[in-house]
Amino acid sequence: MNSYSLYKLISKNADLKMERHPMLDKNRFMKFLMGFMWLYYAAILLFMGVVMAMGMRNSYNGVAAFHVFDGGMLWVLICDFWLRFGLQETPAQDAQPYALLPIRRSFLMNVYLIRSGLALGNLYWGFMLVPFALIAIAVPLGWGATIGWLLGWWLLLVANGYAYLFCRALNLKHLAWLLLPIAIHGALIAIMLVPDKNPLDMPCTLFMYGFLKWEPLPFLCIGALIAFLYWANYKLQLGMVYNEVGKKEEKEIKHATQFNFLNRYGRLGEYLKLEVKQRLRNKTVRMSFFVGVGFMVMFSVIMYFSDVYDNSFMRSFICLYNYLILGMMTLITIMCYEGNYIDGLMSRRESILQLLKAKYYFNVLLLFIPPIILLPLMIIGKMSVWMNVGYFFFTAGVLYPLFFQMAVYNNNTLPMNTKITSKQGNTAQQIISVVILFVPIGLEKAATALLGDPWGYVFLAALGLIGILTHEYWLRNVYQRFMARRHKNMEGFRASRQ
Repeated sequence: MNSYSLYKLISKNADLKMERHPMLDKNRFMKFLMGFMWLYYAAILLFMGVVMAMGMRNSYNGVAAFHVFDGGMLWVLICDFWLRFGLQETPAQDAQPYALLPIRRSFLMNVYLIRSGLALGNLYWGFMLVPFALIAIAVPLGWGATIGWLLGWWLLLVANGYAYLFCRALNLKHLAWLLLPIAIHGALIAIMLVPDKNPLDMPCTLFMYGFLKWEPLPFLCIGALIAFLYWANYKLQLGMVYNEVGKKEEKEIKHATQFNFLNRYGRLGEYLKLEVKQRLRNKTVRMSFFVGVGFMVMFSVIMYFSDVYDNSFMRSFICLYNYLILGMMTLITIMCYEGNYIDGLMSRRESILQLLKAKYYFNVLLLFIPPIILLPLMIIGKMSVWMNVGYFFFTAGVLYPLFFQMAVYNNNTLPMNTKITSKQGNTAQQIISVVILFVPIGLEKAATALLGDPWGYVFLAALGLIGILTHEYWLRNVYQRFMARRHKNMEGFRASRQ
């Protein structure tokens, strides 16, 4: 088989990967939801492109609309970078199934790096860029300028995609590397927001204007950057996939923390130790925790230093997000990590009930982290204290019980230490995460409109307090329903283990 035929075969297998997945039947509704959300956000981008092209045309003292848009180029690239997390796999993840086949390593990695660069996801921003260009560039400057401008944006998004792949691979190798993109993007945001006039506005505008005029220098610069990032990804990820497949350990545990102060709580204390140790020792769970905290800090810092989120909806969303994210990252897949050792848990009477109680108590304790992060915002008056009180109790007493219902239906084991080649879990139940991110905000707005501020937040807190006080009853109900499905769930846990 020649190289071209092998490339087509690997590409075909990659396109059919989801259809071959054993969890296909459970993911059909999620695939429908993802398709709907894909179209929904595409419509939003289309609307933004039209509105911005028309709104910027006569709003900046005669400055062309595309010049105004290009001055904010870095905002689009930063958003694009962080939106790729959770949506784009690294080439090492895709190449893992072929690692033991007689295929050259260099060829395999080149295939997936080329596919990453030519991925349709790099064109998604086109829903905003194309209508903007048709209105703001094609009419006054013609089709040549329009095509050059759009081509420049596509090359920027390809380079941004390779930069994401590089940072993502480093991050999966060691969590501390997450600080690299945070530091770079944080510095860029500070440079753009802190001075009265953005010093990066004019350089970005001139750079994009070079694409519009088909000047060779911008194309050479972005081409060199793409080539460098391609080479860096090739060198970095070439060996990582084989280390992952071989389960090569980078270090050994020298000692173990005992957490003896939890011994007084008996079996419940043992499961509390398990929750703590999962986040200290297991790479996947630990990374989820730190990523959640990182996003909480990022949103809070942006809100503190700028007025981008100074509106009622975004304040509510960021407050809810901060209280919800740590629990959502683990509770939406509740029992999936325990699927690795579910047989041992099922060997003791009511051990699952004690495990569920420990998970609830531990996640409620984690709710004390968001008020600490949001405290500066409360001090300067950008975040309501009553809003924090309301969402604290509402999350613990209403939203967490909804997450715990997933314990009854989740039956797909997720690996706790795999960094590069992690399996896809049972994502069908994640529909609840979409609902929980927006329905509480609607309830909050309705409560504050009817009862006023702060009584609307008191109402949310009262609902949450009811759930907290009755946690023994609904946790036992979850336990009983789990036990009624235990044979089906255990079959799924065993079938999906590595």
